[in-house]
Amino acid sequence: MNLHAVILAAGQGTRMKSALPKVLHRVGGTPMLGHVLATAQSADAAACHVVLGHGAGQVQQWLQADFPGADVVLQEQQLGTAHAVQQAMPLVPDNALVVVLYGDVPLISVELVRKLAAAAGDGLAIATAELPDPFGYGRILRTAKGRVTGVVEEKDASPEQRAIREVNTGLLAAPARRLKRWLAHVGNDNAKGEYYLTDVVALAANDSVEVQTVAAGLDEVEGVNDRLQLAQAERRYQRARAEQFLRDGLHLADPARFDLRGTLSFGRDVSIDVGCVLEGSVELGDNVSVGPYCVLRNVKLGAGTRVDAHSVLDGAAAGRDCIIGPFARLRPGAQLADQVHIGNFVEIKKSALGQASKANHLAYVGDAVVGARVNIGAGVITCNYDGANKHVTTIGDDAFIGTDSQLVAPVTIGRGAYIAAGSTISKEAPEDALTICRAREQKSFKGWKKPKK
Repeated sequence: MNLHAVILAAGQGTRMKSALPKVLHRVGGTPMLGHVLATAQSADAAACHVVLGHGAGQVQQWLQADFPGADVVLQEQQLGTAHAVQQAMPLVPDNALVVVLYGDVPLISVELVRKLAAAAGDGLAIATAELPDPFGYGRILRTAKGRVTGVVEEKDASPEQRAIREVNTGLLAAPARRLKRWLAHVGNDNAKGEYYLTDVVALAANDSVEVQTVAAGLDEVEGVNDRLQLAQAERRYQRARAEQFLRDGLHLADPARFDLRGTLSFGRDVSIDVGCVLEGSVELGDNVSVGPYCVLRNVKLGAGTRVDAHSVLDGAAAGRDCIIGPFARLRPGAQLADQVHIGNFVEIKKSALGQASKANHLAYVGDAVVGARVNIGAGVITCNYDGANKHVTTIGDDAFIGTDSQLVAPVTIGRGAYIAAGSTISKEAPEDALTICRAREQKSFKGWKKPKK
């Protein structure tokens, strides 16, 4: 099947009240249009034609970065959905099967697209839904024997037609050669003076073409027109992901308080507590546990690693059996070997820590290479930035960095070196030796009086 997807994304989205084009608003961390394109590609579409209008420049810039293979078609005047599809048809060969999708209907499934394509055959297939309250939707018109004869929009419907509960979702599939002919005969004699894509249903019926209907759930075909609907789509998306993960063996403390904005892969017996946000690509090994209210962005954690509450990990990787947090921050380039401990209010940036090393509280390690079994005390800082350039701190295996020490890079701390608390180290500290560098000898002054306000 030579399937071509025409995706309508030209609307202004005034109800979003945003300078950002509607189809670039995100669901699950991905622009709505990105979800639709990914679905079309997963349904084996040979080509995707995206019809743009308002905000075309911004959308096109995003497409070039994320979906460079998509064709861009400009609808200079927004004259209706039939007019929009017509702009893309010169790019579609006559022997193709066309499926029409919408950039603001982000949750459509691959299965529905495939069902539409299969049902169309050499005729026309449309996706419909049964609603208890069909207000605002076009109604499906049928004969007494159930044959579809057309679609009437809400504003053009009679009271009897408005009572119909089967509604049109706007999604359809048809052979390109037929669709091109029907589009050429669509008129604009309606309440809005627009060229409705739904009119092709009546045109197909008049050609004695059987119009097939494919039942769709409202959740996957409901469009997003304002911030409330965007939030509702977000929650439906997250709930669906959470339910699938639960079936696949992931333990979620509360699936209603879980947010994925990217991809997640996980091993056996992985646990994620409430309020966690996962972004980008996240990989969790066997028996990993993530405490409440953590943010993991582009992270890979080895088996048995534990992330405690309120920790933020971004562009970081950890080996097996590490302990991270609570209130820890791993910035891009943080690399932890097995059994590393990173405690509360410790920040690691662009640094590698060797096996069983630990920084248990109140430390900053940036641009550093840290060996195995190193102890980094509270208040330790690697002074890596001179105001213009970053410099590397190298710490050998089994070194001990005492509390409240500053390591002024570039500097090397030798294997087994012991840095006394409160030292400022700007020169190499030799192996297996105590190094101490303090401003002056400690003194006490009797009779000193506390300053007064």
